[in-house]
Amino acid sequence: MVSDAGSGAPRILFQRAKVGAADERAFIAKLAVAFTVWLAGALLTLVPEAWPARVAGVILMGCMYAHWVELQHQCLHHSAFRAARPHRLVGVPLGVPMLVSYSHYRVRHLQHHRYLGTDQDSEFFGFDTRQPVTWGALLRECFAFDRIGAAAVDIFRSWKGSWRYDTGQIAHARRREVIAEYRMFTLPILAAVVLTALGHGDLVLWLWLLPLLVATPVHFLVELPEHIMCDNASTDVLLNTRSITGSWFSTWFTNGNNLHIEHHAAMVVPINRLRERHGTTLQVAKHTAHSYPEFYRAVMREARMNGRAARLRKTGTDA
Repeated sequence: MVSDAGSGAPRILFQRAKVGAADERAFIAKLAVAFTVWLAGALLTLVPEAWPARVAGVILMGCMYAHWVELQHQCLHHSAFRAARPHRLVGVPLGVPMLVSYSHYRVRHLQHHRYLGTDQDSEFFGFDTRQPVTWGALLRECFAFDRIGAAAVDIFRSWKGSWRYDTGQIAHARRREVIAEYRMFTLPILAAVVLTALGHGDLVLWLWLLPLLVATPVHFLVELPEHIMCDNASTDVLLNTRSITGSWFSTWFTNGNNLHIEHHAAMVVPINRLRERHGTTLQVAKHTAHSYPEFYRAVMREARMNGRAARLRKTGTDA
């Protein structure tokens, strides 16, 4: 559970704020930009004689699929619209390309917020930040395409009637919503199969499958800074979470995920309003970085150090 006990944090970090009309317009603008960039990528992939353009299109679309999940993340916190209902209506389709169930993600993610720093913490995208940072762990999680397979299993179990929430309790209504969403994922999968059978498999390849190869590692890199190399045994958000100042571009692309301390301190605050709290975070938080390159360099140093220590231990054991 988020705690400011003993941290001496200014109350501004923990103040709630309701979604206003301006916040709603800001989120709708984000949706419009995200779809426009995706459409530009899709058009680039349809230029068969220009391979550089097609590759650029795949990269753009893959990045947007990862970006859409970050927009979905804001929806599941109900901090995008003034009314509750639009959050699921918008959040569900945002997760379709990466087969991320809005309701399943929401239950797991809110549990993550509640139990961060305890043994009950269980994030939906499961890089265990308590494990040692090694090249093997980073590469395995960066290219964890088996998550798509896990979603396929959830789809199968939803149709079979055997889907169960495996991380604590879940309300019956939420379980129905999760099952309905996984069943709904059958539609784009069947559409892909039909298009392929009709001789249009190249569309499926270029508009969905190849961008997924980009989206998976990109999404991992967006999520990685949140809690890795922080004080994961603490329930104090100023110790167990990281914020990155970042540029306007990284703040847009990650949908404010760089301002993660601010988000965990007050998770219902519209993400576009977290920046005004960042100066306070820099004064009182333990884990901050100026930029994403600075953070990734720190991760690589940690992986090198842990690799060197492991080799020394192995050498000592062999001796």
